[in-house]
Amino acid sequence: MAVKLRLTRMGRRHKPFYRLNAIDSRSPRDGRIIEKLGHYDPIEKDASKQLVLKKERIEYWISVGAVPSETVAELISRIGIESKHYKQIKARLGKAREIAKKKGKLFDNTQKVQAKKASEKAAADAEAKAKEAPAPEQKA
Repeated sequence: MAVKLRLTRMGRRHKPFYRLNAIDSRSPRDGRIIEKLGHYDPIEKDASKQLVLKKERIEYWISVGAVPSETVAELISRIGIESKHYKQIKARLGKAREIAKKKGKLFDNTQKVQAKKASEKAAADAEAKAKEAPAPEQKA
């Protein structure tokens, strides 16, 4: 049986709450779970209450071969657990980012937002400079 560490969505509409579970990889997202390993509340303001995990049990499941999803891998890296799958994901993203940089393309949304802000600032600076320059006088 292949085990995955996945999030199960709980809560209500516009108020998400997730449980981290060890689940058989063939079962659906909200299907039968093997073990509850903690919870994640993205709405919670207090960082200590936002992510509550059982570190020993997560380490056990990873040691027995459980594969965390990308989101779970990022969440458990916050508490100091890095799986080999997370390292592979980070390496793959870094490689893709380098390829995009060589081609001159924007890789992720953060880069797109930064590029948009930079272009807006450049346009505003050019407009301000144009207003400051005196208009040439015409002879009649």
